[in-house]
Amino acid sequence: MTKFAFPSHPLLLGFEPLERLVERTARAGADGYPPFNIELVAPNQYRITLAVAGFSDADIDITLEDRQLVVRGQQAEPEAERIFLHRGIATRQFRRVFALAEGVEVGGARLGDGLLTITLERAEPKSEVRSIPIARK
Repeated sequence: MTKFAFPSHPLLLGFEPLERLVERTARAGADGYPPFNIELVAPNQYRITLAVAGFSDADIDITLEDRQLVVRGQQAEPEAERIFLHRGIATRQFRRVFALAEGVEVGGARLGDGLLTITLERAEPKSEVRSIPIARK
């Protein structure tokens, strides 16, 4: 039986980067920290909410790298004089990567009550119809 590879179908031209994107996204999503939600707020508006209890805005870095939204968090170590009897709030560093489709832009980010909220908006694609002239020899 022949394995069907999406980007190699003869009628799909220029989709080769899609396979790499799917593989990269599958590898990046293995860790469950920090937990997050993705909501559809309106037809072309999304909201990503990450639970980042204990992190301040100075501890979090949000970048857009080659159509990927990268959220990194790293806290400073607590003072040595602090003695924890129980430490259940995670303070480890994290990196979350979200692949964004063409036309999806970051609207902004807000941190409050231990939740980091990032808004995304998709511009309406413009449909285009063109006539292609045929050159004669």
